Amino acid sequence: MTEGTLIKVGMADLNIAEGGAVLKTTGLGSCVGLTLYDPQLRLGGMAHIMLPTSEIAREGQVNIAKYADTAIPELLARMKSKGAVTGRLVAKMAGGAQMFAFMGGSDTMRIGPRNVEATKQALEYFKIPLVAEDTGGSYGRTVELNSQNGVFSIRSVQFGVKEI
Repeated sequence: MTEGTLIKVGMADLNIAEGGAVLKTTGLGSCVGLTLYDPQLRLGGMAHIMLPTSEIAREGQVNIAKYADTAIPELLARMKSKGAVTGRLVAKMAGGAQMFAFMGGSDTMRIGPRNVEATKQALEYFKIPLVAEDTGGSYGRTVELNSQNGVFSIRSVQFGVKEI
């Protein structure tokens, strides 16, 4: 891949990039856009996580990229297959918004906050530090990870572009 290559990560999808390629996902509302980055290899990975746990899966063939508890181990495995070392990885994430207001505070309606919690638990399990995040709120985001330098860009209508 060459500098400037754009790799789109769809909803409930994940991918890795190197050589200056940029990973991009759009439409993060309650979903979480998680990135892992190995600065020595300049290798990045991104997962667009829709739901916190695969225990609630109803589909026959589980889409491992859809759930925090299955997407993170898979993303880690793909990065390790390219030479990444878990001890060098850093994580950044965005999304996890509470897109709708609900009365009663039922936990099943707290998808965004639950996605953030589940993602953090998985990162803790693998001992990957979360070095930056832009989560919560009630607005959507589009995110990009530059594999050349690990810069994580977050775009939203309300706040424009910020890099973390």
